[in-house]
Amino acid sequence: MQMTGGLGQRIGIDIGGTFTDFVVHDDTNGTVQSFKRLSTPASPEIAVLEGLKTIPDIGSRVVVHGSTVATNALLERKGSSTALITTKGFRDLLVIGRQTREQLYDLVPEPLLPLIPPERCFEVTERVDYQGRVVTPLDLTEVGRIIESLQDQRIESVAVSFLFSFVFPDHERLVADRLRDAGFFVTASHELVPEFREYERTSTTAINSYVSPVLDRYLVRIQQKMEPSEFHILQSNGGRLSVEQARGQGVRSILSGPAGGVVGARYVAKLAGYEHLMTFDMGGTSTDVSLVTDHLHVTNEATVGGLPIRVPVLDIHTVGSGGGSIAYQDAGGGLRVGPQSAGADPGPVCYGRGGQQPTVTDANVLLGRLPHDGFLDGSMTLDHVKAAEILTLLGRSLSLPPQSILDKMQALAFGIVQVVNAHMERAMRVISVERGHDPRDFTLVSFGGAGGLHACDVARQLSIPRVVISPKAATLSALGMLSADAQVDYVQTLMIAGDVSYEELEQRAEPLVKRGVKDLQRQGFDAESIEVIREIDMRYRGQSFELSVSLTSEFRTQFDAFHQQRYGFCHDDAQTEIVNVRVRVIGMVSPPVLSTYQPAHSDVREAIWCRRPVVLHGQIDTVPHYRESLLQVGHRIEGPAIIVLADTTIYLGSTDSALVDQYRNLVIDVGA
Repeated sequence: MQMTGGLGQRIGIDIGGTFTDFVVHDDTNGTVQSFKRLSTPASPEIAVLEGLKTIPDIGSRVVVHGSTVATNALLERKGSSTALITTKGFRDLLVIGRQTREQLYDLVPEPLLPLIPPERCFEVTERVDYQGRVVTPLDLTEVGRIIESLQDQRIESVAVSFLFSFVFPDHERLVADRLRDAGFFVTASHELVPEFREYERTSTTAINSYVSPVLDRYLVRIQQKMEPSEFHILQSNGGRLSVEQARGQGVRSILSGPAGGVVGARYVAKLAGYEHLMTFDMGGTSTDVSLVTDHLHVTNEATVGGLPIRVPVLDIHTVGSGGGSIAYQDAGGGLRVGPQSAGADPGPVCYGRGGQQPTVTDANVLLGRLPHDGFLDGSMTLDHVKAAEILTLLGRSLSLPPQSILDKMQALAFGIVQVVNAHMERAMRVISVERGHDPRDFTLVSFGGAGGLHACDVARQLSIPRVVISPKAATLSALGMLSADAQVDYVQTLMIAGDVSYEELEQRAEPLVKRGVKDLQRQGFDAESIEVIREIDMRYRGQSFELSVSLTSEFRTQFDAFHQQRYGFCHDDAQTEIVNVRVRVIGMVSPPVLSTYQPAHSDVREAIWCRRPVVLHGQIDTVPHYRESLLQVGHRIEGPAIIVLADTTIYLGSTDSALVDQYRNLVIDVGA
């Protein structure tokens, strides 16, 4: 495996909606430390640079950064001024899309506005057929007139996407060269995603041109004020990418933060002896869930902000449920929670930063599950009085059923937690039950600042038998960034009959393999640390969509078996098509070595910090609160209990039991 940067520091940074997380691995002594700072959404680099200033500089630095800059630019429509140049006759491609209706029964649906408005979409006379034969030559004189118009409109970046450029890229290449000579940032579709389906390809190309200049400026501001030996961005596929490549391919980092969490969860769970996982990342703004079997699941059909992205991303399902999710009364008089969030500024009411709307965090404080004086290791006191006041105001407008034990405010707080748990349970079903997986066969790995307060209840609702929570749970996404390998992905559309030989498919993949190996060797990886994964996208003839299977001599058998698992049937005697060949080239990186600990020589009761009233399921009980820092290997905690870490809190229900393993993970047996 490649060793990066020599002796010094490796720093993982994850910007969340509420907090920016840091994990620091000291190569000289092997220690791993973590801390949080409140995010600064208006200028995210401020929290990053302030956090870096607090880390003593002991030598060379390797920084791996999960950035939300590209994500926010896309979701908030605050990217660069972008234009599209496409084949004559396809100017309205981004508006037409696939003509799908997201709200099927809405009589007056509001159409999603295209990322690039029609007045910035330009046509060029050129045409190539599906076999790559030139039907109409490219008229370069039109490109000159378009450049003048782009300059008049002060366009910063341009997406170039021609019909069938994935089989004949010369026309795109000529136009892209002219635009770059004129000073524009340019994304040509054949360079980024050379595969068929013109709408998805054009959408991905447009998104990249839209977000990359914004990400580039952000990275420049970071680099100007710090001098790491190496600087990487985590991609949405779970692999790291050099900052030089990330500047030109911002679309690859759209989901980098959630991807880091999945990588980190897999890493700590594998050390603990668990491999079939459901990951549960609950932060301040959203919850991300994913499924891990013997490998990380990657999809090429992601949608962000309603727009398709055809680059490999980890298969993560996201819902707008987090600690900062706002509770409110809907038009029908019912209680709703999320997806709107209080975020980092002003944040939940109990933060005392000006928040005026009740959130899930406020509810947990009122339930006693989140101790007001134990937040962030006691460095931040939560205002439970203001939290009670704001929930009282909401409760006055809601018709709540009578409670024999809980008062109205506690009943409302308990209802808020139940509603948000139901949202997250539904998300977990999407990635498991709806795809043919039984949750009882998996271990739930919980992380994120708010995950520990809800993980056991969500697992119980799905009959998941076990929950694993790392002592680094609140910063696991940042730890995952240090565990991530370098990775580059390439694709090429083939569209050939499925009876082709395995040897021919290998030959088709070989140019992509050579390109990927060369890219990683330029980053300092040697041949021994490079792994190559070959895949093909395959379908039965006549189908509209395909499945990805490993490129081996048994690819047809694998495809039939996968089709049977996914859809419940297969046609092993039907003709097939090979649509795309995909190559993933991985440069393996030595992950941080997590320390192991010796068994306990003390009684678990010595770790009790206090005993306080906590609202359980419809009742109130005096519950022990444990300091995680005082727990030792082998200690067992019987629920109900609250376990307080430096940067997160864990709630155990009455039937739950937690054991501390050799890595200080809490392995929780979830009771019925």
